[in-house]
Amino acid sequence: MRVLHSRYITKKILIFLSIILTITSPIFAQEVQFSDTGSQPNIEVKMPKEIKKTTQNNVEDAVYIKDIEIVGTNIIKPEYVLNRLQLQRGEEFSRNIIQNDLKNIYQMGFFTEKMKAIPISNPDGSITLKIVLEENTPITDFTIDANTVVSNEEILQFLMPLKGEPQNIADINSAIQKIQDYYVAKGYILARVDSLYDDPDGTINIHINEGEINKILISGNEKTKDYVVARNILTEAGTVYNENLIREDLVRLYATQAFKDVKRDIEPSAEAPTKYDVTIQIEEQRTASVSLGGGLDSATGIFGSAGIADNNFRGLNQRVGLNVLAGSGVVLNDSSIINHMNIQAELSFFEPHFLNADNSLMNKIFFRDFGSYQIPLAIERRIGAEATVAHKVKSNKHLTSTLSLGLENVNVREGDYDAIASLYSAHNIDISERARQLQGGTFLSLSPGLIYDTRDTAINPRNGLLANVRFDEAVDLAGFANSYGKLTGSVKKYIPVGKKSSLSFLARGGGKAWGDMPEVMAYRLGGPYSIRGYRMSGVGTGDAFIMGSAELATPIPFLDKLKVQFLDNVRMTFFLDAGKIFSPTVTDVIYDRPMQAITAGMGLKVYIPGMGPLSVDYGIPLTNSGATGSKGYFTFGVGDMMY
Repeated sequence: MRVLHSRYITKKILIFLSIILTITSPIFAQEVQFSDTGSQPNIEVKMPKEIKKTTQNNVEDAVYIKDIEIVGTNIIKPEYVLNRLQLQRGEEFSRNIIQNDLKNIYQMGFFTEKMKAIPISNPDGSITLKIVLEENTPITDFTIDANTVVSNEEILQFLMPLKGEPQNIADINSAIQKIQDYYVAKGYILARVDSLYDDPDGTINIHINEGEINKILISGNEKTKDYVVARNILTEAGTVYNENLIREDLVRLYATQAFKDVKRDIEPSAEAPTKYDVTIQIEEQRTASVSLGGGLDSATGIFGSAGIADNNFRGLNQRVGLNVLAGSGVVLNDSSIINHMNIQAELSFFEPHFLNADNSLMNKIFFRDFGSYQIPLAIERRIGAEATVAHKVKSNKHLTSTLSLGLENVNVREGDYDAIASLYSAHNIDISERARQLQGGTFLSLSPGLIYDTRDTAINPRNGLLANVRFDEAVDLAGFANSYGKLTGSVKKYIPVGKKSSLSFLARGGGKAWGDMPEVMAYRLGGPYSIRGYRMSGVGTGDAFIMGSAELATPIPFLDKLKVQFLDNVRMTFFLDAGKIFSPTVTDVIYDRPMQAITAGMGLKVYIPGMGPLSVDYGIPLTNSGATGSKGYFTFGVGDMMY
């Protein structure tokens, strides 16, 4: 290590101050100590014979200081030195006190060890104390070496205030600490000033070790392939270590759902002592699962479900799953939903690395047969497949573009003709309109979209923004009569409240862009994913809608005292929802749906890995709920109401 050295400050300031610089780091501490092997300063206090007056007991008489002169200062003002003295004008001269005063002047850091105090006799018996000093060489310039991620201009902002001043090791070390703190604030927690020396002309030369990565190692994986782990680590060997970027890599690995825990370890490289080896330590979890379930649900009645899934299929981070559900039929239904056996099946496959690291591919094939929420007293059957490619935009890490291609056959058939005919007749609507309600078709869809996500985490986010927009172009393959286009978008903002709570605001809307959109494809409000406190479509269905929501999510008091990890993801919620449907359908007329609503309520939300947030909410309408509405209603949902 090179030591700060010059003809003026060598063997003086450094031994006296012994300033130690320490990099603040969560991993380990690095010490850079600028030291010297010089002696103490040459403190000289001369006492002329003519002022040494003695009494009969050979004890010195008191001698008083009439004036104090500072000699040898050029840049440092004499007044600044005088303020550091204990002895003042008019006080009794003391050899011991003036020696301490000279040491205090030396500790200021601006002067060499060559200093002395000379008392000069005055005719009146007092003395004038002359303090002779020699300033360090002034700092004329700075050179900075080996910095790559922080510019010279950024570093010089901490050094330039010292230019023109006499060299002062305390001020220089303070500036160095500020430089290192600046690096740490940017995530470069290993950066340090490892060498500093001066030239005879007063130039201070600084060398920085920014903390370059020598190797990135992977440990702990047994099933997962090394290259699968490595492709999620965007930090590369040969770059400067940045804690913020490594943290993003760890979050990316954890989000694959293949690992129970992900950590990093850093140590100096044995091959290159000035560099570091970073080890990504992962702990795999059991990713294959078989699930069996059953129960009673308001939408499917008594039901049974079975599923098989693997979140790390073949050790490639691919996710594959098959889920089947069969229910006896809707219970607690309103008069618009026919009680019909609910059968659903879906086979999905997710490839996180499609063509390159910036793309992912989700494929699914599905079958659904159930009592329709859209068309009253009808049975709805959907069979289809969809493939979605998501592309991370390189110019903005928060932005993802999506493109979905789908093929779906939608069949809507009559469930209770007599009941629907009675409703049409009661509202003086021609029964021929029923045929329009039952329109389905086979649709080929192309849906581009954008997702902007700055949330701090996908699990109980507390800060950030999630926004998306999607355009659906659906072509009716049976004559194009029911082809249409529609645009839907939403924005959700999260604001932290306290230590663990969050307040979120949602704005969402959509509308038909062109064509004759079948009622079975219409927008709907009501249910767990829109206006809570209403049944599915309970507010209404139409060609367009707007809605908003405010929600406070907070941990359940004292629940965290139980120290159960699963309970960390449980939140109690308080919400206010509001929305309006435009261009009402025939269904809205015959069931007197309100078309607009405001509700308030509370609920519970828990994040289930692989599923997303599971919510149970109870909402109460604050506005007219319509003739068939209720005064309060539970809703159950899986997933985010953003979509």
